Amino acid sequence: MNTTKKKKLFKVPHTYVILVGLTILIAILSYIIPASTYDTVQIGDRTVVDPSTYHYVEQTPVTIMQLLTSIPRGLQEAAEISFFIFILGGSFAIITKTGALEVGVGNLAKKLENYPTLIVPVIIVLFSILGGTVGLSEECIIFIPIGILLSRSLGYDAMVGTAIIFLGAAVGFNSGFMNPFTVGVAQSIAELPLFSAMWYRLIIWAVFNAATIYMVLKYAKKVRKDPTKSYCYELEQSEAEEIQSVENVGNFTRTHVIVICLFLIAIGIVVYGVIKLGFYINEIVGVFLGLGIISGFIAKMTPSQIAVTFIDGAKDMAMGALVVGVARSILVVLNDGQILYTIVHAVSQLIQLVPRSISAVFMFLFQLVLNFFIPSGSGQAATTMPIMTPLSDLVGISRQTAVLAFHLGDGISNSIIPTGGSLLASLSVAKIDFEKWVKFVWPIILVWVLLACVFVAIAASIHLA
Repeated sequence: MNTTKKKKLFKVPHTYVILVGLTILIAILSYIIPASTYDTVQIGDRTVVDPSTYHYVEQTPVTIMQLLTSIPRGLQEAAEISFFIFILGGSFAIITKTGALEVGVGNLAKKLENYPTLIVPVIIVLFSILGGTVGLSEECIIFIPIGILLSRSLGYDAMVGTAIIFLGAAVGFNSGFMNPFTVGVAQSIAELPLFSAMWYRLIIWAVFNAATIYMVLKYAKKVRKDPTKSYCYELEQSEAEEIQSVENVGNFTRTHVIVICLFLIAIGIVVYGVIKLGFYINEIVGVFLGLGIISGFIAKMTPSQIAVTFIDGAKDMAMGALVVGVARSILVVLNDGQILYTIVHAVSQLIQLVPRSISAVFMFLFQLVLNFFIPSGSGQAATTMPIMTPLSDLVGISRQTAVLAFHLGDGISNSIIPTGGSLLASLSVAKIDFEKWVKFVWPIILVWVLLACVFVAIAASIHLA
């Protein structure tokens, strides 16, 4: 009788191993790939490359010391996001300890227990609207704990709770029908009217929403029917006590009501601040740090108890907070070796050689891959759109199609690449391993990529303006 367990032929390496391995690979390539650069020009408040100034420079291969210091330098460059994760984790730990969120979400779940599947499409569409209008990305992290609580109380898992928030915002960000951070910047560089061709992006938004809702709902129903099918089953088992407390929710107390009211006020402040006052990471985390401290005092916690709870919450975020800086080391090494623009220029030359019918799709796929190395949407626009705009004129593709290829490529890969700060922060808050997220999300990403190829090809064929 054979009782030996089947060994896996391949095990996905730890996220840190993948990122450090890529950093080393790029450092090696800096000895092979010629160094080059573009001159930059100032357009309004943005610094963009001048596509006519591409030139080679003296080779600057990455030294051993530069390689060894790339991670601490990456942590310095990503410090804003890393500390955002730490502070948000600590603040939410205080808020969670008051019990207000569990009671509030539990009571909401009771009202929805006869319509458990309703929550998936409603929340995905809601957050896709926010993602498509105000460019909700890092900001969606503050909603992840609520999504998970609600998901678990309805019989789903943390994966569903994370997906309905994060992928919902991603759908809107990808389609970008009014996204000022990607479409707005790219169209201004391409000298197009702001948010022009919105009708086409709204069609993309609707189709992406339908596909995402279907696939998330399919997984959610499977988990509700058989919890062992969950990709994060071990996490759900380890969080069993928390899940049980949500299911057996008690009544609201005065403390719960006050904390929930303050939480809603904080959300309102953040939304208004992002739209009207230019709030970003520091302001958002400041609002929730204040909310956490005030909530602790309202729940009659001592200052020392608040501090200990905050530290415990921050500890849980350590892996996600540090990996953001490790991921940034890839860009640090690319810049040290001065090979980023060499790659961009080579691809732009290659695009000219392919038939016009597929050149737009090629642009999209290039942006999809490049986003791994430049995860900032506006930063990627400033790097590539000055090159892709005249290139689109040269190969006979409308500039609007070039913008479409850019923002779809920039947006879609944000939901799977380990260099994306908002993804790693969200997974850290959710306590979901990156490898397990990839297992869950890759079919959705594949569908998104196929749909994007179709939409970009159609845009090229109709000469979208």
